[in-house]
Amino acid sequence: MAKDQQQRDFLDPTVLAGLAGLPLMARRPMRGTVSGMHISPNRGASVEFAEYRKYVPGDDLRRLDWRAHGRSDRYYVKEFEADTNLRCSLVLDTSGSMEFGSGETTKIQYARKIVAAIAYLAVQQGDAVGLSCVADSIREHLPTRRNPSHLRTLFDLLEKTQGRGETELVDVLHEVAETTSQGAMVIVISDFFVDPDQLRNCFEHLRFRKHDLSIFHLLDPMELNFTFQRPTRFLDMEGGASVFAEPSEIADRYQSAIAEYLDKLQKIVVETGVDYHRVSIDERYQDVLTSFLTRRATARRVR
Repeated sequence: MAKDQQQRDFLDPTVLAGLAGLPLMARRPMRGTVSGMHISPNRGASVEFAEYRKYVPGDDLRRLDWRAHGRSDRYYVKEFEADTNLRCSLVLDTSGSMEFGSGETTKIQYARKIVAAIAYLAVQQGDAVGLSCVADSIREHLPTRRNPSHLRTLFDLLEKTQGRGETELVDVLHEVAETTSQGAMVIVISDFFVDPDQLRNCFEHLRFRKHDLSIFHLLDPMELNFTFQRPTRFLDMEGGASVFAEPSEIADRYQSAIAEYLDKLQKIVVETGVDYHRVSIDERYQDVLTSFLTRRATARRVR
């Protein structure tokens, strides 16, 4: 790991050390493969009480609650939560628009830091992590694994990712929803320049599959504020036409369109229960991750 931290520009040991005290928690029960720190939809043998159930022949008599029998003259069995690990499936948008950045950092560089930090934290706490690099299709895919050597493979893939080509994020997310085994944590990092109504269907699909969905919506400050001062040629980074325009003549229409888009997306993520994080890439990514982890650690679990 020390070698990775020295060689890879998306890994900062100081940031990882600062985040190490914050657990990566699921908001929903997870269907893991081994014992872990997350609630499972199945009953198990943890110390966390779940509910009483009527005794049926064949139940282990050691689980009978004799106090409940004394109060009700009926036999009840105490059931406890099962603890399991989680499978964290990271989905990174690698379409051409992710290469945009008006400052020192592009969106794809910023996204690499978020992906690397979450993957590192997940493996450190015994959870499995995988990575899908997507654009017009799932270009690269690493299945979820929980061993430290897998983390090196994931970092190798992350290091060579570049933003290019068009996005078909809607179709890709539907494919991710179907091909990822139910009850996983799915985290999508993208600029989400697609129709919000189509995203609603994706989010509902992922929710139907019992996934715990989080999204990091990366935006450049210039995309949010549109502070261009001179006549500018605006280029579609996913292969479309370019437009030469005077910013002052289109600023009002742009601001209106982006505000309408963001309001609509915000409404959709609230209605579909998505853990949504809008990020301007001039923010410190460690602050974004601290907020993400803290909110999850204190969130009320739902079944």
